[in-house]
Formats: sequence, C-alpha cells, structure tokens
Amino acid sequence: MVSTTKTTYKDAGVDIDAGNTFVKMIKPLVKATTRPEVLADIGGFGGLFSLNTGKYRNPVLVSGTDGVGTKLKLAFMADRHDTVGIDLVAMCVNDIIVQGAEPLFFLDYLATGKLDPEKGAAIVKGIAEGCVQAGCALIGGETAEMPGFYADGEYDMAGFTVGVVERDNLIDGSSITVGNRLIGLASSGLHSNGYSLARKVIFERMGLGINDQLPGLGRSVADELLTPTRIYVKSILNLLRDFQINGIAHITGGGLLENIPRVLPHGCKAMLDRNSWQLPPLFRLLQEGGNIDDDELLRTFNCGIGMVLAVPEKDAEEVLIRLSGLSEQAVVIGEVAKCEPGKECVEMV
Repeated sequence: MVSTTKTTYKDAGVDIDAGNTFVKMIKPLVKATTRPEVLADIGGFGGLFSLNTGKYRNPVLVSGTDGVGTKLKLAFMADRHDTVGIDLVAMCVNDIIVQGAEPLFFLDYLATGKLDPEKGAAIVKGIAEGCVQAGCALIGGETAEMPGFYADGEYDMAGFTVGVVERDNLIDGSSITVGNRLIGLASSGLHSNGYSLARKVIFERMGLGINDQLPGLGRSVADELLTPTRIYVKSILNLLRDFQINGIAHITGGGLLENIPRVLPHGCKAMLDRNSWQLPPLFRLLQEGGNIDDDELLRTFNCGIGMVLAVPEKDAEEVLIRLSGLSEQAVVIGEVAKCEPGKECVEMV
C-alpha cells in the first residue's frame, strides 16, 4: 500500500536549509583567503582562477592532494574542530613546496552523516587559516551530507591544491651532490602522521583519556595531539629567492627513513647525526609508553623534523641564519654521502 504521507529529503537525513546556512557562514572565511587571480566567490559549479602567464617564462603546474587521517578521531573525542583544517591544507601545500611550487589555490571536500553548520564552519575556519598561512586562495569545495554512512558526529575530509613553479626552478633532487648539508626544520608535533600508533599507545597502553595530562609534558592529550601541522611554504619561498636548494623532503608517513630517499639521486645516501637534534618529549613519551624501537619510531613519526633541505655546504650557515629570522627552528642534521649499490639510502650515525 502506498503511503499518502509526504516524504522530504530532510526526512531521509539531508537538510538542504542547513547546507545553505553553512555556506552563508563560511563566505567571509573564504573571502579572507582571496588572491587577485580569483575571479568568483564560492557558490559556482567550479572555482575560477586566472593564471597570469605573463609573469612566467615557462610555468609548470604542480598539484597535491591529501587528508588528515586518524587525527580526526582526536577531534571527535575532544569536540574540537577548528584546527584540523590547518592540517588538511598543510599536508597538501607542504607536499608541493618541496618541488619549489608556490601554492595558488585550494579546494576541500567535507563529508559527514549529518551537517552541523557551526561545526562545519569551525572546520572551514581552520582551512581558511591554513590557506592564509600558505598564501593560497580557497576557491571552492564540496560538502556531502551522507546519512547512514558516517557515525554520528563524525566526518572525513580531503584537500587539493595547485601551485606553480618556473620549469628552470623545479626542485627534483637531481642536483643533490655528495657533501650537501641536510638541514632539518622543526615540526610542531606529530603533524598528521602516525596517529593510529599514537592513539594505541596513549589510550590502550598508557590508559589515558583525551583530557588527561600527558606525563612530563604539562599539557593534555587533546592540546598536544591536536597541535596543527606546521606550514613551511612562506619560509621556503623566502629561501628560494636567495639560495640554492637542491632538494627538499616533507617528512610525513614513513618518517625520515623513507621520505629523504625519495629526493636523493642514484648513488647518494643521507648520513644523519642522531645527536644533532633532540627528540621532543612527546616522541620520547610515545617511545617509552609503547616500547617502540628506534627504527619503528623513525619510520612512523617525524621525530621532531618536519622538513629536510639539501643545500650546498658553503650556504648552510647562511640558510640557518635566514631560517632563524623566519621563526623556524632549524639545524644541520647530516650530510649527503656516496651510496654503494644495494646499501641503505639513510644511515644514522
């Protein structure tokens, strides 16, 4: 028998009015990220960005996409949603700056079971802040309300960025040579990698709760683990104007052991001095709390180093001085050496 009661999309769990309210709430956040090349406000079917080709001789577009991973679980537990958007932008723009590309624009995808406009606006606030830090424009995105697909109060998100670099200035690691110094830029914490292991150690092995104090750190689990990923774009663009940077590695999943080799040319290896930087207290706590061996720690977490630059030996000191002036904590963590066939590409000394 066919029911005579009218059924609406809202009855099925999708609230179009809430979506419209959400768009109105985020418009001023998006506007704060605009650049002169942006041609339209959000709301269209596609974001419009006019590349000033007269500014470049031979431009190469560089793109990157990523998510935040299980760090979102911490946001759900703490009911804090205004910083994970920074993480989202950071994971994308930090990936393309390693090739020398200036991020131009960013788009996001946010999916949830039931849209909460205020929570969604907090998320976009973080995304907008990340775009401001990176100097790119938030020109669009997609919000998907998918009832029954996500647990109550949970969501997932992904991001996408496009940048530009002159072909002659593209950084691919091919100019790295033996003797280059490796400069490590400090991370702000775990960034957005290794959270599955971190959650297992903190919540299962150590028995802590989201609002409990981390032993010896003086901060709660939420405060420490929700610290947003550092965005290195403006500092690296500043360096590129005056220094030769032969290679850059973003230290994400795989840690130092797997990310540095991605930029090393054949026949080269990274010799890292483990005593050149201090392992931050959070990583030491995780290692001790989970009985994690050194190799596993270095392969899972950034261990306090979020970005690694390969620079000529003669420039290393000046690069460090410049980075200090840009409020980056940086130190020479090793050098590039000759690698024999079949040997490891990273050696800890």
